[in-house]
Amino acid sequence: MNDLTNLDLSHDAAARRVVKDETVTVEFAATQGELMSLEGPNRYMPGDALITGSTGDRWVVSRARFDAKYVPADAALAHGEPGAYRNRPAVVLAKQMHEAFSLARSADGGDVLRGAAGDWIMQYAPGDYGVVQADRFAKVYRFAD
Repeated sequence: MNDLTNLDLSHDAAARRVVKDETVTVEFAATQGELMSLEGPNRYMPGDALITGSTGDRWVVSRARFDAKYVPADAALAHGEPGAYRNRPAVVLAKQMHEAFSLARSADGGDVLRGAAGDWIMQYAPGDYGVVQADRFAKVYRFAD
């Protein structure tokens, strides 16, 4: 397995610009805990968003990031209430990997995520990473370039 550190996809010729288009179901954590995603553990704090994607995958988004990146899918839903949300379209960097790998969710450490050959590394911002399985990537992302 390839352990990745200090990754910067902005300098990688194999990286692609992509945009996610998805409606997700969200609940907000009442207590501190851990959710096991397909890519590894996701620790959360009270108020963080516990997300179930359109493909059934689950993951955690910190409340500050959630508030900036998601909007209610229905105008009747007040932001911060559980329910359906859509991501705000934003271009991020992605790279498909050809061998199994692992990387920390953030440059300062944190949860370690794992991917298989064919999965995608996502770089949302410098030092901010995710892993998306190949099947899910094909269903919810489109190439922006």
